[in-house]
Amino acid sequence: MASCQEFEVTVHTSPGPTCGTFSRLKLILIGSEGESLSVSLSEGNRHLLPGSSCPVRVRTKAPLGRLVLVRLWLEARNGFPNLDWHCSRVEVRRVVDSSVTGPERDPDVQMFLCDRWLRPAEGDVELRSGKLCLLKDETEEKLKQQRLRQLQHQQKLIRWRMFVDGAPQCVDLNSLSELGPNLSYTHMSPPTNLHYLKCFAGRAEAWTSFTELETVFAHSGRQNLTARFVKDHWKEDWYFGYQCLNGCNPLLLQQIRILPPNLSVTSDMLRPFLSAGSSLEQELQKGNIFLLDYEVLDGVPANVINGKQTYLSAPLCLLHLDLRGQLLPIAIQLQQTPGPHNPVFLPSDAGCDWLLAKMWVHSADFQVHQLASHYLRTHMLGELSCVATLRQLSELHPLHQLLMPHVRTTLQINYQARMTLLAADGVFDKASGSGLQALPVLFSRASQRVSYGSLCVPDDLTMRGVDKLPQNYYAQDAWRVWDALHRFVVSWVDLYYSADEEVLQDSELQLWIRDINTHGFNLSSGFPASLRTKAEVSKFVTMIIFSCSALHAAVNFSQVDFALWLPNCPTSMFRPPPKVPLCHYKEAVFRDGAHRRLVEEVQAELKVISEDITERNRHLEPPYPYLSPARIENSVAI
Repeated sequence: MASCQEFEVTVHTSPGPTCGTFSRLKLILIGSEGESLSVSLSEGNRHLLPGSSCPVRVRTKAPLGRLVLVRLWLEARNGFPNLDWHCSRVEVRRVVDSSVTGPERDPDVQMFLCDRWLRPAEGDVELRSGKLCLLKDETEEKLKQQRLRQLQHQQKLIRWRMFVDGAPQCVDLNSLSELGPNLSYTHMSPPTNLHYLKCFAGRAEAWTSFTELETVFAHSGRQNLTARFVKDHWKEDWYFGYQCLNGCNPLLLQQIRILPPNLSVTSDMLRPFLSAGSSLEQELQKGNIFLLDYEVLDGVPANVINGKQTYLSAPLCLLHLDLRGQLLPIAIQLQQTPGPHNPVFLPSDAGCDWLLAKMWVHSADFQVHQLASHYLRTHMLGELSCVATLRQLSELHPLHQLLMPHVRTTLQINYQARMTLLAADGVFDKASGSGLQALPVLFSRASQRVSYGSLCVPDDLTMRGVDKLPQNYYAQDAWRVWDALHRFVVSWVDLYYSADEEVLQDSELQLWIRDINTHGFNLSSGFPASLRTKAEVSKFVTMIIFSCSALHAAVNFSQVDFALWLPNCPTSMFRPPPKVPLCHYKEAVFRDGAHRRLVEEVQAELKVISEDITERNRHLEPPYPYLSPARIENSVAI
C-alpha cells in the first residue's frame, strides 16, 4: 500500500560494563500525523548488551508525517533480574523504494539522543531529534506538548523541602534511591587518604602536647608538601595573613577605610605595628588596613562534645599591608561587644597570648568556612540551581544543558551530607564547635548575609578591595577563570537569544529564576527578581557555574592541606576565650605617665620571659614547663 511506511530503527546500548539489561524493550515511532504500533526488541538473538546495536523494522499502516519522537519503555522478564538499562541513542532511517524520487525519498538517518538510564518502574521516555531550542522556536505542536508534559512530570518528581528556616531550600527526598539512576553518581576517583585521622573520630580526650599532634601528623600529613609547609610556618604572622588571601577560605577579608565602632583600638595602640612614620589614620586612607569580621558567629550556641562544653568566639581581626607587600595581623578582639573582659590582643603581647588569639581566629574561620563559604555558597547554591533547572527548564532548553553538568551531583552529595555530616552523631555533632544547635542559626544568618554581588567574582573582589593585593593569587586566578567562563556563557546565550526581548519572552527562563528566588536567598540582597537582558542571563549563569566548579575547588580541595596540621585549624575549643591577658590594661585605666610606664615595663619583661621560654623549649624534650605553649594546647581539641 502506498500509504504504508517502513523504518529501520537501530537502538544503541551504551558501552559501560553495567549498561545492559535482561528486560524487554518496546518502542513507538511518533510523527506529526500519527504514530506506529509498538514494536518489541530483545526477542530472538537481539539482546540489550553493553555496547550493542539492535536493529528492528517498523511498518506503519498510515503515514506518520514528519518523525518527531521515539517512545521507549522497558518490561521486566519473569525470572530475570530487573536491571536498569543505559541507552546511548536511537537511529531511524526511512526505508524507501529505489524508484521513488522527490520529497518521499529520505535516506538520511535521524538521530534521537538518549544518554540516560531507563528502568521498567519509571514508565516510558520520549526522545527527540534536533537541536536545542527555546520554547518559542518549537515548530511542531506535538513537541510543544511533549515539552510541557516533561516539565509537569519533573515537577511531580522533583519537589522542594525546607532544610533550615531562612536558608535556601533543598530537594524533597526520603531516601537516596528516590533520585533514580540519572541523578545519582558513583565515586570514580580515589578519595583523599584520611585513614589515620578517621581513627581519632571517637577520641574523647583533649590533646595534651604538641608531641601527640606531631605523631598524628607523621602518619596523616608527612607526604603532603603544603601541609608540611603549614606546619613549619603556622605560627608566623606573615603566614596568617597569607592564609586570609590564599587559604581554604579566601572570601572574608575586606579592605576598610573606617574602623568598626565595636573594635577597641586606638592609633597609639597600633602605631608600633605600622610603617615607620605612619599612623592608623594614614594607613586607613591609603587602603592598607583590612578586616576579618566573624560577627555571624556572635551568640551562636556552642556544642557539647563528649559531655564537655566547647566555646565559640566571634573575632574581629585587623590586618595591615606593609611596605613589603605582606599582610600582617595587628589586632585581634575575640568577641563583638567591647568591654573590660574582651581585650584586644596585639603582636607585642606575650607570644603564647598572641598565638592563642590567632588560633581562636582560625577556629572561628573553620566554622564559617565549612558552613558558609563551602556548604552554603557552593553546595546549597548548586542544589538550589539544580532543582529549579529540573523543574522549570526543559531538557531541550539550552540553559538546561549548559548548567546540569555543573550541578547534577549536588542532589546526592547534599542529601548524604544532611544525613551524615550534619546529622546527629555526624562530624559536626561529634567534633565541631558548631554542633546541631548551631547549624540552623548559622545557616540562616549566613544566608541573610549573602549578596548577589558577593557571588560574582569581579563585584566581590572589588567590593572587598582585595583585587589588587600583590599576593592574592586566589583573586588573580578566580578573575581569570570567571572571565573565561563568562565569555563562554555570553557566546552560548548569543546562539539562542537574538535580542533582549527574547529573554523576557522566554517563559521557561522566567519561571526558572522565579523558582530560584522563591526558594533561595533574600531578594533584598540584590538577586535579580527577573532576567531582562542577555547580559543579565550571562552573568547569573556564570555565577552558578563558577560557584559550583572553581569556587568549590578552591574552598573544598584545599581544606585538607591547611587542616592536616591540626593546630592551624582547630575545629573546637574546650576553654573559653581569654578575657584578661596578664598585665594587659585598657589605656583609659592608667592615663598618667607613671602608671603607663609600669604597665609597659612589665609587659616588656613578660615578653622577654615568653621569648626565653619559647627558645628554651626548642631544645627540650616534652613535657614542657608550666609557663609554656602547653597552655594553648590544653584549650584546643580537634
